[in-house]
Amino acid sequence: MASRSIGELHEMEVDRRGESEESGDDDARRRSINGDVDPNQPTNTSKSSPLQRCYIQDVDLIHCRIGKIEGLEVLQKAKTLSLRQNLIKKIENLDSLTLLRELDLYDNQVRKLENLKICLFPHKEHSFNEKVEGLEQLTQVKKLFLLHNKISSIANLDHFTSLEMLELGSNRIRVIENLDTLSSLQSLFLGTNKITKLQNLDGLHSLTVLSIQSNRITKIEGLQNLVNLQELYLSHNGIEVIEGLENNKKLTTLDIAANRIKKIENVSHLTELQEFWMNDNQIDNWSDLDELKNAKSLETVYLERNPIQKDPQYRRKIMLALPSVRQIDATFIRF
Repeated sequence: MASRSIGELHEMEVDRRGESEESGDDDARRRSINGDVDPNQPTNTSKSSPLQRCYIQDVDLIHCRIGKIEGLEVLQKAKTLSLRQNLIKKIENLDSLTLLRELDLYDNQVRKLENLKICLFPHKEHSFNEKVEGLEQLTQVKKLFLLHNKISSIANLDHFTSLEMLELGSNRIRVIENLDTLSSLQSLFLGTNKITKLQNLDGLHSLTVLSIQSNRITKIEGLQNLVNLQELYLSHNGIEVIEGLENNKKLTTLDIAANRIKKIENVSHLTELQEFWMNDNQIDNWSDLDELKNAKSLETVYLERNPIQKDPQYRRKIMLALPSVRQIDATFIRF
């Protein structure tokens, strides 16, 4: 089946009710009550697009086999445009959409981010693409979603000085790099990549959330300058020792589940911890829980599928060691 243009879809899906209410029949409008033509009414001599007076703000054209972005001039009031699951290869012809604030091109065939000078979106989403470039003009973007692409390196983000959230999960990234200029970045998601080392994060002083789950990390390091970090997610890696968190005293969530850790240690200074995820590791000593006693606000702990879970008094011993806890694994404590 051949691909379609957006202009062709417009012609196929004209809202007749809107046409009659907005414009009416020109001949009927020009006739007076007695049937005569009113000479004071102007004659419409031009054949305009049926959607020329379109005031739609939210436009959804999902799974329409659209191959090219064109014919959007009639949508000058549009604020959101969703073109998910189409066959679009190039971002183009958006200049007329000066009010556009959200563009969704998830699951297309776009290879390059370009022609977006007019569209300074609060957030952007581009997925199932292959390359990150041509982003220099999007200096006001605050949220950038590049989830589930084929990106192999972090690059061409120098101009995103206002960026607060960056999602690069499920790609092919091997090295954390080229993030130094993102001084406003608060949340960084790099899950499900091929990263082997925590590095090049020193300039991210505003970072509060860091997620690098399901990678190939074997050591916790390179976090010394992230003094504002509140949530750290490192599950499903190859970490063997809890370390390198000396300066991360504001942590409220620490997720180190599904690693190779044998001992809970070096976390007694994390007094603001509220959630501690340590399931699927190799913890076998109940005395390790003493490391968490300074966290007076600790409410949730996950320790299931560790050797200590085999103890018949598993839940009771956790409750006695950590009286502030309200949830053990997936079950809330009943009082």
